[in-house]
Amino acid sequence: MEIQGTLRRWGNSFGIVVPVEIVRENRLREGEEITIKVERNKGIKEMFGSLKLKKSAQQIKDELRKEWSKW
Repeated sequence: MEIQGTLRRWGNSFGIVVPVEIVRENRLREGEEITIKVERNKGIKEMFGSLKLKKSAQQIKDELRKEWSKW
C-alpha cells in the first residue's frame, strides 16, 4: 500500500497524518507499530522530462488565471 502525506512539525518532532480511510481499511489502532517507506517526491522536470512548449510559462499562468477568475 502506498499513501502520500505531508510532513508536519509537532513540537520538536515531525509527523505524518494518515488518512482515516487508510486507518479504517487496515484496521489500524492507536499505539500500533507500522512501517513507512520514505521517498522524496521528484521534481516536475524529473517526472515529466523537459517539455518543449509553444508558450512561455508566464503565458500559461496568465491563461489559467483568466479561467480561474471566471469561477
